[in-house]
Amino acid sequence: MSSWDTGRLVYLGLLGAVLVVWLIVHNRQSLGRTLQQALGWALIFLAMIAVVGLWDDIRRTALPGRAAVASENRIEVPRSPDGHFYLTLLVNDAPVNFMVDTGASAVVLSARDAARAGIDTGTLAYTGRANTANGMVRTAPVRLDRIGLGPVSDRNVRAWVNQGEMDTSLLGMSYLERWGRIEIVGRSLVLER
Repeated sequence: MSSWDTGRLVYLGLLGAVLVVWLIVHNRQSLGRTLQQALGWALIFLAMIAVVGLWDDIRRTALPGRAAVASENRIEVPRSPDGHFYLTLLVNDAPVNFMVDTGASAVVLSARDAARAGIDTGTLAYTGRANTANGMVRTAPVRLDRIGLGPVSDRNVRAWVNQGEMDTSLLGMSYLERWGRIEIVGRSLVLER
């Protein structure tokens, strides 16, 4: 928790204490009824905090982003509410979630996703280096036997495993350039071969 978060928490705590004291002083004649109403409002407040805190998870569950296959060689991907495009590809027959990143020169797997795809991350040689928004990270080159998106499948795709922390793997240009056309139309990413 940062110092800003702590300050906000203290402020909200003091504000809540002042409101509680004011309610008790103002309604001391009917204290039982006032406590019932305060408890009701406290439950509503806690429910709103829970909804706000879990909103990203609720949205992903209720409105999952998915790739729609418009034809045999065309994939259309809706933009996620966070502004990015996400795809689930089969990497060595294991589903891996990727963020489409045209700024990444290659396919970059998180260590967790690489292990899910059957790559032994303990034996990899992390000899490469990559500049990221979070600074320099070490990477290991790998070859993916198969990577599939909808009806389209590619073999022997070069990728990198990132030794640093990554929330999601990146689908970079070494894969995207295999498509004949990449276009953003409205709020959708269109890939065609």
